Amino acid sequence: MTALKQYQRIEATGLWRPSPDEQRREVVVSIGKATLTISDFNDKALTHWSLAALERQNPGDFPAIFNPDGDPDETLELAEAETTMLEAIDRLQRAIDRSRPHPGRLRWLSVGGVVVAVLAVLLLWLPAALQSHVVSVVPEVKRQEIGDTILHRIERVSGQACASQDAQASLDRLARRTGVRQIVILPAGVRDSLSLPGGTVLLSRSLVEDHEDPAVAAGYVIAERARSENQDPLEDLLDRTGPSTAFRLLTTGRLTPSIVDTYTEQVLSQPRPAVGEEDLLAVFAQAALPSTPYAYARDITGETVLGLIEADPMAGRALEQVLPDRDWVQLQNICGD
Repeated sequence: MTALKQYQRIEATGLWRPSPDEQRREVVVSIGKATLTISDFNDKALTHWSLAALERQNPGDFPAIFNPDGDPDETLELAEAETTMLEAIDRLQRAIDRSRPHPGRLRWLSVGGVVVAVLAVLLLWLPAALQSHVVSVVPEVKRQEIGDTILHRIERVSGQACASQDAQASLDRLARRTGVRQIVILPAGVRDSLSLPGGTVLLSRSLVEDHEDPAVAAGYVIAERARSENQDPLEDLLDRTGPSTAFRLLTTGRLTPSIVDTYTEQVLSQPRPAVGEEDLLAVFAQAALPSTPYAYARDITGETVLGLIEADPMAGRALEQVLPDRDWVQLQNICGD
């Protein structure tokens, strides 16, 4: 210990009293390897005190009064003039304290590490786990209710959904033909198509008004089905609005207007997530619908959708009519003028 080597030869005089019943006597105080030695003037050791267990009764006052740990009745007084000895005791005690193990500190570090690990798990794993749980337990009727709420909010931007008594039966046939619960045609607001929780697919009026083949509109519904199979629309809503939405939905079964507004603004303004061609073709094949009309509606040149054209699952096969001509004409007029 460097500090020890510096103070090994230091001596001082002091007043030592072994107990309150005895007189104080003048002694010689010297520092050993880890002890304070108290001797008489004949160099006879009277006692040894451990530096590590040395206590000062009156910090900052003089004469400085020390006692061994646990025995305040045995005292040693050092005058203020013994500055070298006092400094040596103080420095050596600090050096000894630094070198000894600190189980409490280690324990707190261990506890801190565990707390950090738990917090990391809670922050990284819990939100995803909570969201997955909510998606799995929300019943279909609640999903439909959420979808209807979102639709009503979108209608404030797009205008009222197109409706016609003559065309509604045709719209229902198209929904059954494409395997969804409900199709809603909007006059504006939606770029082309959008899936809502509960099995509702929104279509832009342009998809029925600007195309002669009902397979185009049907293809966009199929694309929404494939997109929903990759990511549940309810899961998309929770992704966009955060873990608090999942917690609220789990505990109250409701979404606040601000949550619905946040989701609506995002989903209408941002591009729809892409769906892989293999996934798309699998759903087209399942519905026995051609993918080529949908592909050319997306890209009239066919260059960016060549896979959907060349691997059309219905190519060369007899096609079941998507909708009768009369139904399609009625559907094309669903939004009126």
